[in-house]
Amino acid sequence: MNKQLTAIIQREGDGFVALCAELDIASQGDTVESARENLREALELFFETASPAEVQRRMGEEVFITQLEVSLG
Repeated sequence: MNKQLTAIIQREGDGFVALCAELDIASQGDTVESARENLREALELFFETASPAEVQRRMGEEVFITQLEVSLG
């Protein structure tokens, strides 16, 4: 069984951090691709080891990714 999840990846220093917004699980890597793959591995390990109750507790209902404009100063 497969599930689509959201990965938010951003540069941090010399590398990249990848965050799964639905489960609040993060990983990192030297490139966007490695951060994404490391996050996939972290998520697969989470699903292999977490109890169904833990998965349910951490799983967000809906995640909306959007941009907004704010005034600076």
